Amino acid sequence: MFVSMNSIETSNNTGKTIPGANKMLFVLTLINLFNFLDRYVLSAVLEPIKADLHIKNDGDMGRMATAFMLGYFLTSPIFGFLGDRLSRRKLMAIGVIGWSLGTCLTGIAQGFSFMIFCRVMVGLGEASFGAIGPAVISDAFESKRRNKAITFFSLAVPLGAALGFALGGVIAAQLGWRNAFFITGIPGFFLAMLLFLVPEPERGQSEEKEVSKEKITVKRLWSLFSNREYLFVNLGYIFYTFAMGAFSFWGPAFLNRVHGMDISDASLFLGPTLVVGGILGTLIGGYFANKWKAKTPSGYAKLLLISVLCAVPFSFVSFLTENTLLSMICIALSLIFLFQSTGPINTVIVESVAPNMRASAMAICIFMIHAFGDLWSPELVGRVSDQFGGNLRIGMLILPGAFLLAAFFWFLLVKEQNRKGEAELSE
Repeated sequence: MFVSMNSIETSNNTGKTIPGANKMLFVLTLINLFNFLDRYVLSAVLEPIKADLHIKNDGDMGRMATAFMLGYFLTSPIFGFLGDRLSRRKLMAIGVIGWSLGTCLTGIAQGFSFMIFCRVMVGLGEASFGAIGPAVISDAFESKRRNKAITFFSLAVPLGAALGFALGGVIAAQLGWRNAFFITGIPGFFLAMLLFLVPEPERGQSEEKEVSKEKITVKRLWSLFSNREYLFVNLGYIFYTFAMGAFSFWGPAFLNRVHGMDISDASLFLGPTLVVGGILGTLIGGYFANKWKAKTPSGYAKLLLISVLCAVPFSFVSFLTENTLLSMICIALSLIFLFQSTGPINTVIVESVAPNMRASAMAICIFMIHAFGDLWSPELVGRVSDQFGGNLRIGMLILPGAFLLAAFFWFLLVKEQNRKGEAELSE
């Protein structure tokens, strides 16, 4: 629905979860699952695409991920700005149709240039949903239920990625890589229609305090960069996304090239591993984040810090060991720890800003984590691999270092949230 923002007024907030919120959450989560499924199916079919389109090196393969990110992060601020002004339901529907069309068109690509165009199109469509979805959920659920709702929404990340890896590999092996994109892209057109069957909350509707409808200006958006809590969570998120993006792109190829696994076997391993590890990690992270938040203002931030630090040693071993089984076990353990942050990180972002700026804040977050994170990390890993004669193991060893940098900024976030909590108690 359209919400006027031409003057400084207050919203009709209730301080309670809106009617129909659970139905809305289910639909958005289902769409989010296909969001990540369509994004990650490419990673499962890199080797057959490379052979079929006669792509010569790993750097050019990594450029396909870069193309997706260009479409994704360059348009996310636009969708975020519109999402704080216009009908969010319509904007999300346009995005879903856009990325589904781009996915289907990927299946008919006959050359590298058209493939790049298709991946840009997928990224553009996903930018709309990625910027607006979490903001809508935040407005639908009251504060004490918000992190649980966003954690449930985040379960679609590992499930969708896993289905992308698994279905992409299986369909490619049975029907060819082109059919993998047709079969996974078509459902999105039907999912877009479901958005018109669920309620759309007003901005800030579930907040307990009065919420301003002050007009969103460039000056107000720029003020986000003086918000230390928002800045620290995003700086850590940049390095986290850098590493996760590169691994998701090169994971199947790493197991194929370094450990001699068939692409279909590598995809079938990563698929269930992402499902089990992702669900376990997301649920564990959501549980402990809520528990720690009840005791300390920095509960969410502590979860981010501890989980990423626990993942670092396992990720190092997974890339260094010559033992295939040990590598697979360490990859699984790393993913369990890394996915613990998926719910709390988005909750920190939306709660660190005013309700009428949430879509813009998410959009700027998307811009930063991809512009400075996984926009270039897959290509960088590929270039490093090329420099060492196609040794992908060396390229992948960049990633644990990025997790350590994420931990540093989330440590600063812990301190900032504690400082803000103490200041609020003293008032």
